[in-house]
This record gives sequence, C-alpha cells and structure tokens, in this order.
Amino acid sequence: MLELRLVQGSLLKKVLEAIKDLVNDANFDCSATGFSLQAMDSSHVALVALLLRSEGFEHYRCDRNLSMGMNLNNMSKMMKCAGNDDIITIKADDGSDTVTFMFESPTQDKISDFEMKLMDIDSEHLGIPEAEYQSIVRMPSAEFARICKDLASIGDTVVISVTKEGVKFSTRGDIGTANIVLRQNTTVDKPEEATIIEMNEPVSLTFALRYMNSFTKATPLSSTVAISLSSELPVVVEYKIAEMGHIRFYLAPKIEEDEDETNPQG
Repeated sequence: MLELRLVQGSLLKKVLEAIKDLVNDANFDCSATGFSLQAMDSSHVALVALLLRSEGFEHYRCDRNLSMGMNLNNMSKMMKCAGNDDIITIKADDGSDTVTFMFESPTQDKISDFEMKLMDIDSEHLGIPEAEYQSIVRMPSAEFARICKDLASIGDTVVISVTKEGVKFSTRGDIGTANIVLRQNTTVDKPEEATIIEMNEPVSLTFALRYMNSFTKATPLSSTVAISLSSELPVVVEYKIAEMGHIRFYLAPKIEEDEDETNPQG
C-alpha cells in the first residue's frame, strides 16, 4: 500500500512541468525514504534525477518498495486539474495497475480524484557516481534561464567557462557571437540573488542550448540553480525543491571537432 500526502501540491505540478517535455515515460520509485525518478530523454543525451524525501510529505506510507510506470504527459494533464493551493494525495495498492491522485481544496469543500493506468516500463538504473567537480556556480535560476534563452536566439551551443574572473556564457551563430560574463557577487541583500563561484580548477565546456533551455523549465521550483562542471564529466544542473529534495539534470558536453575535420573541402 502506498499513500503520499503533499500539502504543497503545487510542487508536484511544477516538477511535472519541468520534466514532461524531456522524458515521455518514466518509473516513479517509492521506498521508505522517499519518492524518486531517474530517466533519460528519448535521445539518450540527458538524464533527469528527482528526489522528494519522505519527511517532506505530511503523510508518507510505503509498505514496500514500489515502482510505478507513468506517462508523464498524461500525469501532467491530471496535475493541471489540481488547483495551485490543493493538497495532493497519491495512492496505489500493492499489485494494482492503477494509481489514484486525489486533490483537496484548502477549505476541504472540493475533493477530486483521478485514476490513471500504470505502464510497464523497462528502465535501467544508472549509478551516478558522486564526483568532485572542478567548478560549481550557484546563481539566481531566473538569470540562468534568461541567459540560456537569450543565447539560443543567436547560436545552438553554449560554452560555459569558469575562471577566477567569473563565469562566461558564450555562443556563436550565423548572425554573430555573444558573451555574457557574471562575476562573483555575494554582497547582495537577499542570498538567493547572489552569484557564488567555487573554482578548484578553471573549466570550459560546450553544451547544446536546446537541452539547457529544457532544464530551465524547473526554474519555478527554486530561486537558485547550481551548475557543477568538470572536464570529462556531464554537467549537473540542480534545482532544490523546497526543503524536501532536488531535481538534477545531467548533460554530456559536446566534443568540439576541428573545423577541418567537419569541412573536408576546406
């Protein structure tokens, strides 16, 4: 038997909005410690890992480990039926092939329940090793979203370079080039507006903006974003979810080919 009650139901709505365009079908794994998801996008380029710890729920009952395969688009349609202030309860019986979502209005005068069929989804759990990153940039999430959106109007890729000067986001396209530099800024009144750069080693990596702009759909979940970079490793773009967990996106860097190789006529 599984029963999870989340008072801040809007969190679940935002989580779905953040991942449904990247991942079509995924398994939600429930254990005694929390509610999690790990899935790759359809082209196997990006990975998303979600964790909602059990202590963040008002009521959390999970008698045995359960994996629920869901179509995220369908789940998102159901979540759209919940009001932003609704309390969301997720229920599933052992061995059942359905899951029930119950939405209660804060005043308890309206209760809706939606039942959805579960799917059998093959998924391989990738062990994500804990790594030491050469550089970690923490910055306002809205600023990161704005930069990715602005650069995508000029080029397809972004080069993220961290030096002692700051962090630089660069792109080039047919119409020209763009460089945006953020310097460390910790003297702001509000901590969520700070840009904090932890640099053990300088690093410069290239990523597809299409994916970065997909990741920034998680911006409503958190006022800050952490970007962890190391050469040879995928970037980790992490958004904290209130006090109860996180959503992390992993994306492998693009390997820069020499111009000569890509253009043999040259």
